[in-house]
Amino acid sequence: MKTVLGIIASPRRMGNCETIVKAVCRGIGQEHRLNLLRLTDFDIKPCRACYMCLFEDRRCPIEDDLEQILDAIADADAVILACPAYFLAPHSGLKRFVDRGLSFYRRADRLWEKPALGIGVAGIKHMEGHTLLGIENFLKVMLADVKAVEMFYGALPGEILLDKDNIQKARGLGRSLFKPAPGPAQPSCSLCGGTTFRFLGRDKVRCMLCSNTGKIDFSGGRVVFKMEKSPHVLFLSRQEALDHKKWLIGMKQDFALKKKDLVRAAAQYRRDGTWITPAKKDKP
Repeated sequence: MKTVLGIIASPRRMGNCETIVKAVCRGIGQEHRLNLLRLTDFDIKPCRACYMCLFEDRRCPIEDDLEQILDAIADADAVILACPAYFLAPHSGLKRFVDRGLSFYRRADRLWEKPALGIGVAGIKHMEGHTLLGIENFLKVMLADVKAVEMFYGALPGEILLDKDNIQKARGLGRSLFKPAPGPAQPSCSLCGGTTFRFLGRDKVRCMLCSNTGKIDFSGGRVVFKMEKSPHVLFLSRQEALDHKKWLIGMKQDFALKKKDLVRAAAQYRRDGTWITPAKKDKP
């Protein structure tokens, strides 16, 4: 029996994110077990950028719940992520978790090409901002095989389930989870499939998902993004993901060699500015 992990990036219980994940799973079409976790239930502290999690005999030194979530992701046969839009962006709990994404590399063999779906939920139609980009970023950093990423709209808890078209779309997502990913239905990055771009002037663009640069071509009656792979990519292949890990380890070692010079260069700015610190609170 397949195990599907639903990651809910919303603090609202029985809200649209939670219920749409359950609706998607009803469309999978094969026997499975649904496990659920709510990111806001777990203690996920900010990354310290120490790189210790990259070494085979180490793990992240921060004492929190990260490892439990990573184990749940690795143990699942597939992942469905649902995240709400807060002020035109994905909920901050998702970003805090993905900031710790270097820990994914220790489980690369169990994560690479794990089937995944991404779902965004916004209260006002077309007011999701870059929510879908944040969801895609999470799934790509997780090294998943992303089958689809879709947006749903509804502000009140359960509102999106009142629309029959949403139910049908959810069931369709479920059917796609364990099937080959379809080809792009719209103009997309020729390297990663991303659909969010920064226009750099004239015909030059940069994909905001994989950060590679290329050109936009309007010939032939349709828009085509012709992207060029940079020498350093993060997740386009399993080997390139592991190569990025090696580069990070090399940077850690390089820092040790250059530490004196780096400290000396920064020291001249040490006394600039006045720090505002948290006010002390009276004990009750």
